[in-house]
Amino acid sequence: LEWMVEAREQTGLRIITEVARASHVEACLKHGFDALWLGARTTVNPFSVQEIADALRGVDVPVFIKNPMVPDLALWLGAVERIMKAGIAQIAVIHRGFSHYGDSIYRYKPMWEIPIAFRTRMPQIPMLCDPSHIAGEVGLISPLSQKAMDLGMEGLMIEVHPHPERALSDKSQQFTIQDAIELISSLEIRSNS
Repeated sequence: LEWMVEAREQTGLRIITEVARASHVEACLKHGFDALWLGARTTVNPFSVQEIADALRGVDVPVFIKNPMVPDLALWLGAVERIMKAGIAQIAVIHRGFSHYGDSIYRYKPMWEIPIAFRTRMPQIPMLCDPSHIAGEVGLISPLSQKAMDLGMEGLMIEVHPHPERALSDKSQQFTIQDAIELISSLEIRSNS
């Protein structure tokens, strides 16, 4: 956490990280993190989500909630409701695809019907897409990103690394910063007016 705080001081960028337990929330708040997110493996567990919600009570920090690993809309909605009941006003969700059985070109199937159904139930909650996780490889990220924009999602969460081939995890789904900038510049953004 100290390294991330130092990076923020050197660059002026905001810092955000995943939390899975109350102790993670407390440590991030102690270090002044700008935002937190609940990962797909946490969102699937209502007990973990409630523990995090309890730790967030009385705090004003933005929270992002990834969809659960399993394609279950009720779990995703329930996680958002638990965090809302803790008094968190700044909430957004992240569509990162779903675990599946069988062959697919994607690491995690997008199952676009689930984020669309989420938007129908909670249209006031901003939604981002994580095409890096869905794709599992850089060649699929661009069309997934455009699909997310076509569906009116408010942003993208794209993995970048200065040297993707040396990344310690998920190297096949990471762009260089320049490639990410070029991707974003190439997208057609739909107006939500």
